[in-house]
Amino acid sequence: MDLRLALAGLAALALAQGIGRFAFTPLLPMMQDDAGLSLAQGGSLAAANYLGYLLGAMWAMRPANAAFVIRASTVVVAAATLAMGFSQGMAAWALLRFAAGVASAWSLVYVSAWCLARLDGRRMGIVFAGVGGGVALAGLVCLVLARLGASSSQGWIVLGVIAIVIAAVVWPVFAGPANGARREGARLVWTSEAVRLVLCYTAYGFAYIVPATFVPAMAKAIVPDPAIFGWAWPLFGATAAASTLFIARWQARFGARRVWMISSFVLAAGTAAPLAIPGLPGIVVAAILVGGTFVTITMAGLQVAREIAGAAAAPLMAAMTAGFGLGQVAGPLLVAQLGERGIPIALAGSAILVAASGFALGSKEKPCPT
Repeated sequence: MDLRLALAGLAALALAQGIGRFAFTPLLPMMQDDAGLSLAQGGSLAAANYLGYLLGAMWAMRPANAAFVIRASTVVVAAATLAMGFSQGMAAWALLRFAAGVASAWSLVYVSAWCLARLDGRRMGIVFAGVGGGVALAGLVCLVLARLGASSSQGWIVLGVIAIVIAAVVWPVFAGPANGARREGARLVWTSEAVRLVLCYTAYGFAYIVPATFVPAMAKAIVPDPAIFGWAWPLFGATAAASTLFIARWQARFGARRVWMISSFVLAAGTAAPLAIPGLPGIVVAAILVGGTFVTITMAGLQVAREIAGAAAAPLMAAMTAGFGLGQVAGPLLVAQLGERGIPIALAGSAILVAASGFALGSKEKPCPT
């Protein structure tokens, strides 16, 4: 049963995060080519998705039926993804990306809380591998479609069909009472330590989002051949998936907080890589280092929240996810406002910010009273 739940959690996060949040990233170069989407418009659509993610995380701070929310989130993500293939224009696209963002946040908070209440650290490594696995899946699908000459609309439709299949597979697993995934009587007491976790997680959200959103577009600007630049996003996702399986064992030995702290420094290096290393090698380094840490920090951060807040972990996870959402809204909006020159500015600021959060995590945590 544990393995079945872990695999269902993997699939649910692959759907919600890999497709619901990040399918737009490998499809952005295709939409630039056949839909005339500018980089600024791409930043605005990304921001719409991340704004939905922010509001969805804030919504998730309220008690709810976890099984219902998990199931509903899979349906909304699948429907919104499929509808992108049949829609035209910024208004419709922004609305659909917003809806997918809301549902993605629901899924991350409730699937994580549900699985953390039932599974050990090794199994949780499998669950969080779903994020990178979904990213790699979306990237490979888009790579194949681009090489076949498919349109971005066809890409959305194919991913939408895949999303529907995944939703149908995980639906029967997430059923019944929450069993600790959400405890009605657990109230979060805000201490300085809880606030610090939210702030550090917010910095992480801002830091990773620029490379996570624009890596394929940056690679395309250097090497226009999709057979080459198209591999940037699958590489990002594959590294993310492998990292959680590897780090799950290391985290059990050294602790989730230390994993989060070290990963923040690695993320800072990866974010700055395109600035320090010219050309495609810098993009590859960024894809490996950012891909190798962004899910690791999620896994470690939510585990630290559970260690700190105990029975009130779910509200703290939701608050951290909301802060993360706020940070990731700011990144694409900054790029959208500054245009092409916004990416280097955002990359430099992100590297500094997430490195500072790593230092802030260095002191010993103090449990929050509940």
